[in-house]
Amino acid sequence: MTVSQKQKYSDLIKAEAQRLGFLSCGISKATFLENEAPRLEKWLSENRQGEMKYMENHFDMRLDPRLIVDGAKSVISFLLNYYPSETQNPDSYKISKYAYGQDYHLVIKEKLNELLLVLNEQIGEINGRAFVDSAPVLDKAWAERSGLGWVGKNNNIISKKTGSFFFICELIVDIELEYDSPTTDHCGKCTACIDACPTQAIVQPYLVDGSKCISYFTIELKDAIPTEMKGKFDDWMFGCDVCQDVCPWNRFSKPHSEPLFNPHTDLLKYDKANWEEISLEQFNEIFRKSAVKRTKLAGLQRNIEFLK
Repeated sequence: MTVSQKQKYSDLIKAEAQRLGFLSCGISKATFLENEAPRLEKWLSENRQGEMKYMENHFDMRLDPRLIVDGAKSVISFLLNYYPSETQNPDSYKISKYAYGQDYHLVIKEKLNELLLVLNEQIGEINGRAFVDSAPVLDKAWAERSGLGWVGKNNNIISKKTGSFFFICELIVDIELEYDSPTTDHCGKCTACIDACPTQAIVQPYLVDGSKCISYFTIELKDAIPTEMKGKFDDWMFGCDVCQDVCPWNRFSKPHSEPLFNPHTDLLKYDKANWEEISLEQFNEIFRKSAVKRTKLAGLQRNIEFLK
């Protein structure tokens, strides 16, 4: 493939990404993630994954996209904004903003599949797969390599233009493209996220102990929440946004324009009493297509009971 073809196809991909509503798009070469390999191995050996045993699976695949997609040459990374225009009633148990609307897996997968269809029509037959936080792909590493932002001290990708309230997803394809360059780290001396974390899950800059995170306790952990965490959850009943809410770069966050991410009206107006009395029917109505359904009503009730 000629240089001009690579540029033409890369421009096409970025134009289509914009049309589909993505915040930004960056491209990097599909190769072995040599810098991430020792970090991931150490993180797992220290049991930072807790009961998220799936993190231990497919170690080699996580580090090399060529083991996931035959003939992979490029990783195309995308950011999709989910920052809401309105947030919950201040006298409410809290839900992470990413879960306000419909399950992002479904919303994004549809966009990526549409983009893949366009590429097959415009370029020719491409072997590619869409990934939305559901396969052994290190999303943040690829987003960073593609110049979409830097990995902050809270381990989230941060963009100078838009903060960090966005989803990360990829297309891994078997064609060569023009590759973007990583950006630089702009956390500086700021420790806002580390200082604010209610459970001290950010054990040091750029190192998050997943097994201490409120999101882990309220979503991933199926057993009883450890009693030593009592009083440390800051009213979060599903997920946690503290390290993002305090990040200075999120002053640049702007409300999303994706109707499917808009919340049910009851989610915004419910107070603590409403949540404590929520029925199965109400749960199914408010979270009909939401990621919150993953925890089921029983899981949400367990979390609420722990907060009381």
